[in-house]
Amino acid sequence: MAFDMIQQSSANFDARATGAKIDMLVLHYTGMESAEAASHRLCAPAAKVSAHYMIDEQGQIFALVDEDNRAWHAGLAQWEEKTDINSCSIAIELVNPGHEFGYRDFPEPQMNALISLAHVILARHPIAAHRVLGHSDIAPLRKTDPGERFDWQALAAEGIGIFPPKSLIQNMVSPNNSPLDHDVLRHEMKKFGYFIENGQENAVISAFHRHFRPELLNKSPDSTDLAILNWLNAVKT
Repeated sequence: MAFDMIQQSSANFDARATGAKIDMLVLHYTGMESAEAASHRLCAPAAKVSAHYMIDEQGQIFALVDEDNRAWHAGLAQWEEKTDINSCSIAIELVNPGHEFGYRDFPEPQMNALISLAHVILARHPIAAHRVLGHSDIAPLRKTDPGERFDWQALAAEGIGIFPPKSLIQNMVSPNNSPLDHDVLRHEMKKFGYFIENGQENAVISAFHRHFRPELLNKSPDSTDLAILNWLNAVKT
């Protein structure tokens, strides 16, 4: 698939860990006031942060770090047993002011460019659908991006990532009087890949809601969350 890409090299990378295999795609938002400011930071040596690609709101793709190298994007993070997320992932930054500077929807040209780029990345690397994640999924205590306005369902409809169909979610809704077993909820979250320690459950629930049920953000988990997690764990490959 051909698309326009601008080479804009970042100095912020190093070698992937010996033996590391690329098996994750992590999506971020830039969280800065402009694309120019984000590009400068992602390329400036003093910032010590980068991504493999950046996509602006007009759909222009910028190549910053070669996929063979380790970009510095995840920070302190974990998914399943892995803590060196940078060594096993490809990172894409989506230009968006983020929650600090006026969070807004991701426009169609940007999403279309992301879909095109992601298809190329997934063709090159064995990345399972359940390992296409947001920064908030792998670092729920610190990060909220790409956030609740990001359309994960649209991405999954294009074969990128995993998301339960709306009809399936509606059929999952349990009676209001069904008690929620929080121990089972934690178990299913861990099984899917979220890292949970004591005191982290609320942050992880928020990350889960941002990704799969944004309408429930800042609300308590319910039995439908558990049903969705059961489905995710059943279908992940």
